[in-house]
Amino acid sequence: MEFDTSPINRCSKEHEKIYQEWFNFADSDGDGRLTGGDATKFFAMSNLPRPELKQVWAIADSKRQGFLSFREFVIAMQLVSLAQAGHAVTNDLLNADVDFENLLPPAMEGLDVFLAKKKKPMPKSEPDQNGSAPVPTAPATSWFSSSKSAKKVSLTSVTSIVDGLKKLYIQKLKPLEIAYHFNDFVSPLLANSDFDAKPMVMLLGQYSTGKTTFIKHLLKTSYPGAHIGPEPTTDRFVVVMNGPDERSIPGNTIAVQADMPFSGLTTFGTAFLSKFECSQMPHPLLEHITLVDTPGVLSGEKQRTQRSYDFTGVTSWFAAKCDLILLLFDPHKLDISDEFKRVIASLRGHDDKIRVVLNKADQVDTQQLMRVYGALMWSLGKVLNTPEVARVYIGSFNDKPMNEAATGPLGKELFEKEQDDLLTDLKNIPKKINEFVKRARAAKIHAYIIGHLRKEMPAMIGKAKTQQRLIDELENEFGKVQREFHLPAGDFPNVEHFREVLGGYSFDRFEKLKPKMIQDVDDMLGYDIPELLKNFRNPYD
Repeated sequence: MEFDTSPINRCSKEHEKIYQEWFNFADSDGDGRLTGGDATKFFAMSNLPRPELKQVWAIADSKRQGFLSFREFVIAMQLVSLAQAGHAVTNDLLNADVDFENLLPPAMEGLDVFLAKKKKPMPKSEPDQNGSAPVPTAPATSWFSSSKSAKKVSLTSVTSIVDGLKKLYIQKLKPLEIAYHFNDFVSPLLANSDFDAKPMVMLLGQYSTGKTTFIKHLLKTSYPGAHIGPEPTTDRFVVVMNGPDERSIPGNTIAVQADMPFSGLTTFGTAFLSKFECSQMPHPLLEHITLVDTPGVLSGEKQRTQRSYDFTGVTSWFAAKCDLILLLFDPHKLDISDEFKRVIASLRGHDDKIRVVLNKADQVDTQQLMRVYGALMWSLGKVLNTPEVARVYIGSFNDKPMNEAATGPLGKELFEKEQDDLLTDLKNIPKKINEFVKRARAAKIHAYIIGHLRKEMPAMIGKAKTQQRLIDELENEFGKVQREFHLPAGDFPNVEHFREVLGGYSFDRFEKLKPKMIQDVDDMLGYDIPELLKNFRNPYD
């Protein structure tokens, strides 16, 4: 199972020109995004039954954005053409033995008449005082520059789920985060680049468990700057992402680029940024996701050598940003070192993102593999403090021929199925909306805590003594907040980390709890986000 390259790469220039004219006609607001309402009107001209058009949309909108770009529109049109020729509309159709370059555009009833009417000259726009016609500006570009302008943007004006989340963040969540210093305690304020970034997958594991080889296996090629060896060869965090050409960008450069979601890494200092880089290359898989390769977690004598930066802090930062976290093991490295335990502990709160990969499984026979699997589950049970069993993918993710002498035919079949399951998991990475909802809930609980600490402070005398008592008894104060507002205990932050950050604040300067801000976030979670999802679901549902 592989990530498909787009059929537009096999579309002739002549047909591409036709599709561009069709797209411009169908895109009624001219924003370069064909949303559900416009799509249903345009696709209806194909006279295909509704179930087939539903499948066409589902395949073309593979990123589940709720709209089609021009590139995805071409895919949809090619699917429509094949459906009209009698083909069943499935994902496999994109890989079928079809001459996409010479595939004729679909028959769209009445489209020529509409296009002819549109080509008639239109009355000119009234010029402004300087003699030039006014040019409309996209509201999304101003949401992050002006809170006043954001209030003028209604939810119905957004053209994607991501744009809607940007608007809701600016209007309802960001004011709460600023008021109660959420960025100092939990996570930096979000920027445009955080919303626009592709889903990220981070690979973690001890050295020589095959993290870099795993990425090479997925890409079917090596990425710029990759080093593979039996010892700790990857000595830096490497973000592997899509780009126009193959190149490596140093960490100090990438961390200050406004269009990249890595500005928060500057807090870890130059020592870390010198061990961080971005590797760009054009690749169909990287059009869907971004991969994060990490240094091998040290074990034994090696872990006594201190790193020059906060390794656990960096992995925790990436864990908050990433949409999926792969923990890699191999049959000969099942021991979980002290550093690896600290790293896994730093993933607390992101348990739903964690997947476990038992790599290099063809190095042992079937009987040994059963024992290794059991030992791995036992080790993980002591570190991952969750009642649920972690999903473990078993396979050999490299480009070498499988050792069938050890695994046998049953092992080969198992590995192939496991690999397909893992790639399916990568393709179905949860939408950014899941992380957004988690952040909103965390910010709300944070506001309750800060508001409670402010309320406990005396008006005049004994402020320093009271503040110290509250810090010392912080766990009890968390319990009070939980009981008063009926909050789930598992959603509360780490007590020790919260206590450490509190030391730099005067509690009497904290904001009092503002019920209106809390209500705005509740409304966003209860009404705005469901409405947003409703607006951008498959229009044929």
